[in-house]
Amino acid sequence: MLLLEKGNLKQKSKDVHLGLTCSEPIPSHIAIIMDGNRRWAKQKGLPAVYGHWKGAEVIGEILAFASDLGVKVLTLYSFSTENWTRPQKEIDQLMKLIVFYLRKKKKSMIEESVKLETIGDLSRLPTFVQKELEQTKKETSLGSKIRLVLALNYGGRDDIKRAVEKIAEDLEEGKIVKKQISEELISSYLDTAPFGDPSLFIRTSGEQRLSNFLLWQMSYTEVYLTKILWPDFQKQDLLDAILEFQKRERRLGGT
Repeated sequence: MLLLEKGNLKQKSKDVHLGLTCSEPIPSHIAIIMDGNRRWAKQKGLPAVYGHWKGAEVIGEILAFASDLGVKVLTLYSFSTENWTRPQKEIDQLMKLIVFYLRKKKKSMIEESVKLETIGDLSRLPTFVQKELEQTKKETSLGSKIRLVLALNYGGRDDIKRAVEKIAEDLEEGKIVKKQISEELISSYLDTAPFGDPSLFIRTSGEQRLSNFLLWQMSYTEVYLTKILWPDFQKQDLLDAILEFQKRERRLGGT
């Protein structure tokens, strides 16, 4: 069994017996659909924005815990290509929340060696959001403990479409030839190329679909579904998902 200290979870005086086995790996890359913010707010008779704010607060705690456990990449589905269909007021609030979160957490991200990354087509985001993202990326560029990847204006199909466009351009320009096209080459053109495919995918709130998230990348990813709404998701819930991951026998095509 593995004994870990909680470190920057502000409980340095206590060790926690996590039940994780040394013989089984911690997933190096975890992807999460943080679902249930609006439902959480509705259950409490609050506007949707309160659910998003509460959900944003959870990110910091889960990120710190994942980092302490040894997770190297945490990819969060923060705003999808389909989210543009939401009411404009809610979209505006989400954009402001992204900036507020980055400004509030930037210092702790630097202190805890978190490197901010993004996937998705950022060009459609408001200019003030793009600028804040670029500034935060620059200031956290030396982070080496864990990468926080925010999927913004991201869709799995759009990711593949943009990759195909880039491959077509490089074919036309003679940078690559047709016989070079392989699964590995296609993966290298996707937004996630620097991070690799997720080992574990978590979706909260009880939904049981991928919702256009990392469609290519999750071909062999272990899936963990929970009915817990994201604003109620806690460290123990992440631990439960990882423990389940460790119990599974990953055969990758075997019988």
